[in-house]
Amino acid sequence: MITYALMFAFGCFGLGLLANLWRIIRGPGRADRILALDTMVINSIALIILYGIWQGTAVYYEASMLVAMVGFVSTVAYCRFVLRGDIIE
Repeated sequence: MITYALMFAFGCFGLGLLANLWRIIRGPGRADRILALDTMVINSIALIILYGIWQGTAVYYEASMLVAMVGFVSTVAYCRFVLRGDIIE
């Protein structure tokens, strides 16, 4: 039963990634694109964790934490670049 639930979750988060990709391509503004990128990071973290559950190893949880940290830093850096024109003052 857990296999079916994992496959359903993989499909839902994969569909969410495709919707985010559509918003990045067709977003009307920069803020929409930034939010779509941040949501893509969250969806990719969920997919990594689901894959770790499916494989039964804890290595993927650590990888998801690394992706979360890099995603946060990249979102903040991109927002600063959009607002100020530079990242480092």
